[in-house]
Amino acid sequence: MQKYLFKNILTVNEGKIDTTDVLIKNDRIEKIAPNITEKGNVIEINGENKHLFPGVIDDQVHFREPGLTHKANIESESRAAVAGGVTTFMEMPNTIPNALTIELLEEKYAIAAATSAANYSFFMGVSNDNKEEALKVNQLKNDICGLKIFMGSSTGNMLVNNHATLDAIFSNSEVLIATHCEDERIITERYAHQKAIKPNLEAADHPIIRNDEACFESSLTAIQFAKKYNSRLHILHISTEKELQLFGNMLPLKDKRITAEVCVHHLHFNATDYDTLGYKIKCNPAIKGPKNAKALWQALLDDRLDVIATDHAPHLLSEKEPPYEKAHAGLPLVQHSLQLMLHYHQQGYISLEKIAEKMSHAVATCFQIKERGFIREGYFADLVMVNLNQPYTVTKENILYKCGWSPLEQFTFPATIEQTMVNGNIVYGNGHINASHKGSRIQFDRSF
Repeated sequence: MQKYLFKNILTVNEGKIDTTDVLIKNDRIEKIAPNITEKGNVIEINGENKHLFPGVIDDQVHFREPGLTHKANIESESRAAVAGGVTTFMEMPNTIPNALTIELLEEKYAIAAATSAANYSFFMGVSNDNKEEALKVNQLKNDICGLKIFMGSSTGNMLVNNHATLDAIFSNSEVLIATHCEDERIITERYAHQKAIKPNLEAADHPIIRNDEACFESSLTAIQFAKKYNSRLHILHISTEKELQLFGNMLPLKDKRITAEVCVHHLHFNATDYDTLGYKIKCNPAIKGPKNAKALWQALLDDRLDVIATDHAPHLLSEKEPPYEKAHAGLPLVQHSLQLMLHYHQQGYISLEKIAEKMSHAVATCFQIKERGFIREGYFADLVMVNLNQPYTVTKENILYKCGWSPLEQFTFPATIEQTMVNGNIVYGNGHINASHKGSRIQFDRSF
């Protein structure tokens, strides 16, 4: 395997930015030091005025394979991921069929092994009637990212609203439990109420129907179960100011039993954007009023929110059209999440060091990922080289999603992803994908 040597590059890692050399050998970071000299067949990469980040780890994506491949698949979306600096993803079980058995889950791993440009892991799904099968993941706890519970409606048979099932999972799971928290009863009531007032619903009605209360009550329920059994709970895509009172920042992340994620679209968009983007930004949980985005930013910076993700959920544009009831929820984001955070760095919201923490270090710590998420000697060489001085505009021509669109089209970012390295291989560089290299199944180091 080829050796690479980054020369004079600004490494963004573990709270510091240092100018150094980084030597990559085989699939690992061999050495980090000033003025490395390496003999033999080595490719030098001039890192002057460039920044090297640990590869982004996105803990929540929907790549739609199997069963929904008309809009996305693991190959297409993983290519988009590495073009955006995402070197590892964790994918959700609401494909068709739903990943509710170990056998179905392993079929997804086999697809990724053959086609994924990025490293990967897949969540095992939970339904009201598969708790025995779901808990088999206890035997695979170092091979799988976790269990996923939809505590709000989703594809197929994946709404878990039976408290006996929740009790069984929270009391017996030895792996992380990730939850989508929206209360189905409240959503149903709010929909009926809004429909009675306004028979022809619009995109802007979405946060009124899937409101703050629905998120808060469901998150509270999940936390109550987790505290009862000291379960390892991770609540996905927090979207409301109200929910933030449920989370603290007093413990180091490695000691937290309850953690929370925020997604880039809940930081970037707010309810005023329905006027221009309409159903393109319809998603669950809903994008809500401006006060929520402001509160989410504050909670991210003070560590009540632990990680940044995308909830990348592509649909065809034809599936995002009215009426309200038929417009699919979800938006494609994985190609542009790092660039979006670099935009907010330029705007003064967040430091480069905090971006690396929330998009790489903290995700690795939260999920106990083995030897990834940091720029450390001996760790896998999952790295992203960024040019902060080269603007990049999102256009139809450079979008790699199979669905072919982005809610960020014509947005100009201040920075460009120049190269992405996965397991010591350059899989993306200067606008081109190297399809000859495939990602790996990530491993976990869990002691609980």
